Amino acid sequence: MLQVARLAPSILGEEATELIREFIMSQQAENGGFADRGEEADLYYTSFAIDALTAIQAGLPEDSLRGFLDQHLKNLDDLDFVHLCCLARCFSSLSEKPDTKMLAPVFERIETYRCPDGGYNQADDNETGSAYASFLAYGAYSDHQLELPNTEGVAHSLSQLLTPTGAWANDVELPVPNIPATAAAITLSRNLRLPIPDETVPWILSCLHPTGGFVPFPMAPLPDLLTTAVALHALDGLQIDFENRKEGLLDFVDSLWTADGGFHGSWEDDDLDIEYTYYGLLALGHLAL
Repeated sequence: MLQVARLAPSILGEEATELIREFIMSQQAENGGFADRGEEADLYYTSFAIDALTAIQAGLPEDSLRGFLDQHLKNLDDLDFVHLCCLARCFSSLSEKPDTKMLAPVFERIETYRCPDGGYNQADDNETGSAYASFLAYGAYSDHQLELPNTEGVAHSLSQLLTPTGAWANDVELPVPNIPATAAAITLSRNLRLPIPDETVPWILSCLHPTGGFVPFPMAPLPDLLTTAVALHALDGLQIDFENRKEGLLDFVDSLWTADGGFHGSWEDDDLDIEYTYYGLLALGHLAL
């Protein structure tokens, strides 16, 4: 994802890229982390800030970041699954990474979210895994060049989430196929050498909105930036050409850009945040190919 997002400045230009850098840095809190929409420093948003800064090839404020991350490393019991995975990802971005022994407690905590079906779930005590959680767990391990334990279990969990449409639901409790879950499952399947159904690509393309952008599932009313970015990433990973759709997609992404240096998540989203700014970069990176 980062390799592709690094192409975004070729579309944005120097001035817009600098606005993005200024916006992201304006979100850094005194404790070194980056703020969520409630203006509180948060590991989740910090991980997106790091990825966005890396994508535009801006330097990271490593000294202040390390202090923020070290503080969380001392209080792992306070972190849920998502924030544990974000902590691992944030540490992987530093030029001086902690050794495997220091991070072992993080991965031990991540494994407590392993489900009986072999997958991971961000909710405690869940019997079945989710596509999103398994994707995050895989990322946390691979960011540190570690092998994901029991890949067969993750593959089994994903198979339970695959629907007859060729798309994946996020979990068995709400078996509705959607783009974010499908994109996560495709990335996992590619890395684990699992087959992708023939129906998958046509289903993804059926979620392309006439006005540009992707909706999270067919018949959803509005496209959004997260869904669009991960749909493009999934299609690119499957080597699907979307050249003839680029103009509408670029128009959609541009409609969510502001001169304040950030992206809105959708046409109904009045706020800016670091997460959607990163997804804007990812989408533009794919459209720059």
